[in-house]
Amino acid sequence: MNRAFNRKKDKSWMHTPEALAKHFIAYNVKFLGNTEVDQPKGTEVVRDAVRKLKFQRHIKKSEGQKTPKVELQISIYGVKILDLKSKEVQYNCQLHRISFCADDKTDKRIFTFICKDSESNKHLCYVFDSEKCAEEITLTIGQAFDLAYKKFLESGGKDVETRKQIGGLQKRIQDLEAENSELKKQLQVLEEQLMIAPVPPGNSMPSKTPTDVFDMVPFSPMTPLVPLPASNGSPPPPPARPTEMRKDLFGAEPFDPFTCGAADFPPDIQSKLDEMQEGFKMGLTVEGAVFSLDPLDGRC
Repeated sequence: MNRAFNRKKDKSWMHTPEALAKHFIAYNVKFLGNTEVDQPKGTEVVRDAVRKLKFQRHIKKSEGQKTPKVELQISIYGVKILDLKSKEVQYNCQLHRISFCADDKTDKRIFTFICKDSESNKHLCYVFDSEKCAEEITLTIGQAFDLAYKKFLESGGKDVETRKQIGGLQKRIQDLEAENSELKKQLQVLEEQLMIAPVPPGNSMPSKTPTDVFDMVPFSPMTPLVPLPASNGSPPPPPARPTEMRKDLFGAEPFDPFTCGAADFPPDIQSKLDEMQEGFKMGLTVEGAVFSLDPLDGRC
């Protein structure tokens, strides 16, 4: 691993080992961006990257875009780049993947480091504007390298392997969370489609005639009573009239005042009926007996 801060190894470290081993050192800087480079190290490599990102920053500044501010968290495990307001981690550069770190001699504000991306395996150069503390940040990263190397020797290399496994597990967790979020979105879309889907005509239920409290169809004078069709769809036959009329106890046909009239009897019978009506008025004799309708007459 080539480190540009080896030239400062005669200087004493700025922070205590506990600060970098158990915690982290934070710096607020401006992030110019990152760009892919061909080599994992080299002064000329980072110089070309700085020139390229500075040119892009001037273009964005002319368009009204400001350079984003971020927070750097430096520890023996790596360099984290967080959004200054939301504290969301934008990049997590593990220390064993950083291959080069340097500050610009001509511009005390600029410092860079090259890190190998864990997904694409490409070498990316990160460039920062540090408000004239580029050298201090470079020394802090150098101290983190020195402490991490000592810890590596003490653990016999097991600590690095453990960090690699943890990093792999964290990456797997992020992938599963992204997949879970995508499945939730698809499920929500399917539920919305089911809610707005129309009911097919074949499954529609016939409307039921409303009934009253006695489960009977209410009578409406506006709608005539129509006999219901038979099960085969044909109209029902008219009610059959009885073939013979019922007779009373004496064998005579029942008297119907609505259908019986004077014209229904023969002339001779009608004349006798007339005579009987006259006799009832004045009194009449039947088989030698005299009947009177007068109660004072005394004849029976």
